[in-house]
Amino acid sequence: MKILVFNAGSSSLKFGVFYMSVEDSRVFKGEFEGFKNGQCQFHYRVGGEQGKEENRPENIATVADAIARVPDILTEFGFTHFDAIGHRIAHGGERFHEATLINDEVLNHIEGCTPLAPLHNPANLKAVTIAQKLWPELPQIAVFDTAFHHTIPERAYTYAVPKTWRDKGLRRYGFHGTSHKYVGLRAARELGKPVTDLQIISCHLGNGASVCAINRGFSIDTSMGMTPLEGLVMGTRSGDVDPGMFTYLSRELGLSAEDVERELYNNSGLKAFSDTQDMREVEAMAAAGHENAQLAINVYAYRARKYVGAYAAAMGGLDAIIFTGGIGENSASMRRRICDKFEFLGLFMDDDKNMAVKLKGFEAPQIQALESRIKVIVTQTCEQLMIAQEVNYLLAQKAHTPKQTWRIPVAVSARHIHLSQDHVEALFGKGYKLKKMRDLSQPEGWAAEETVAVIGPKESFETVRILGPTRNATQIEVSKTDTFTLGVEAPVRPSGKLDHTPFIKLRGPCGTDRNKRPDHRRKAYSYEPR
Repeated sequence: MKILVFNAGSSSLKFGVFYMSVEDSRVFKGEFEGFKNGQCQFHYRVGGEQGKEENRPENIATVADAIARVPDILTEFGFTHFDAIGHRIAHGGERFHEATLINDEVLNHIEGCTPLAPLHNPANLKAVTIAQKLWPELPQIAVFDTAFHHTIPERAYTYAVPKTWRDKGLRRYGFHGTSHKYVGLRAARELGKPVTDLQIISCHLGNGASVCAINRGFSIDTSMGMTPLEGLVMGTRSGDVDPGMFTYLSRELGLSAEDVERELYNNSGLKAFSDTQDMREVEAMAAAGHENAQLAINVYAYRARKYVGAYAAAMGGLDAIIFTGGIGENSASMRRRICDKFEFLGLFMDDDKNMAVKLKGFEAPQIQALESRIKVIVTQTCEQLMIAQEVNYLLAQKAHTPKQTWRIPVAVSARHIHLSQDHVEALFGKGYKLKKMRDLSQPEGWAAEETVAVIGPKESFETVRILGPTRNATQIEVSKTDTFTLGVEAPVRPSGKLDHTPFIKLRGPCGTDRNKRPDHRRKAYSYEPR
């Protein structure tokens, strides 16, 4: 599969050619940037990630002109045939959860999301419409920045604002999803574990910046919100501010809402402190004694550190922090500042490893100290590669015709509990064996005659059925509504996945005396199973 990928911005165009059958799949990388006075700079690399980076000036005035010039550029370097074209689309709203084949209906929906991403969706759409004219016979596929974040739970994406506002689309969507998904998978590969077994915080730090909590492979929260303005301090964007400032600035300075929004997008962030959005320049100014530059660095690091701490708490644990993006990859001092003060979580940096990071391709060095429980990984993001992989997967799925029809039985169960034999005896007496009442539809499963009381901080269920046979670990399975009745927050997990799940108290005929156990927290399954 040969895939051409476009990532069109308001002031730059990135594109790449991917041969999915080879390991070093990006065989050509190109970028047009620095449009000024009818010219721009063209940066390119041929021959995979280890190819030599080249650049040259081009007489191209706009991003649209650059897109139209791409076929000639590709022909110049011998790339003339493709199977599909993938497009990075910033905002897909609530509708799109995965890569999608573009048609008129999809285009109309993307255009309808423009108010939510006014700086990004128009440029993305321009690339699609021009590419459709240049390659009318090829499938054009949209890969959405927002798609990865559709697993964020309702409690995390909902703003506490009037329902009429929420009905208009006011909610957290999140961005940089393609980057966060890619580096999460890359970190899992580096650590030699399935991403579904890891709790990761991804820090995409560049001119645009966001943090994402990736809990066992799924995005559960991210710092950007309805628009790419919320969250971290960025190059020219403010990140979090008090919305009360809009009326205050209207009264005090006569600024309209549009005036304030424009300043928050274009003249805030790092630029507001030191007249530059380039962290390298900010760090040089700070080292020379520039107090506003020093403040900029402190504000930037503090905001990022605060989000990392919040997301570690939201997940109830943390295995790894990933740094990516221009600042995340290249600023050792910023990585150090952000990771400071997390010793209480078991994170210890190795300064020599941190300073030695020099990324050329897809390396993912670990920079934590040997005694650190939490891993710290630095890697280049590759959103274009992730887009190519999504396109490849979508086309493979569409080409696959099942040879047979599968029938999957689905059953619904009421609240119930599985007990270990040790806990059966703790609740019912030494040597007690559960008695089978009836078989279940689940193979080898059966309902026992016995029940126990489940006691929560708020209320209790007095007769919860035990299911047999006994298991290695005790767990209770309840509905979402049951958690509110009990007063606990229970995560959605595959059966048997008990790490970082809450405790609950059980009562059986032998009572609930914790004093019978010398350490009820370490042996919590006896009376407080997860």
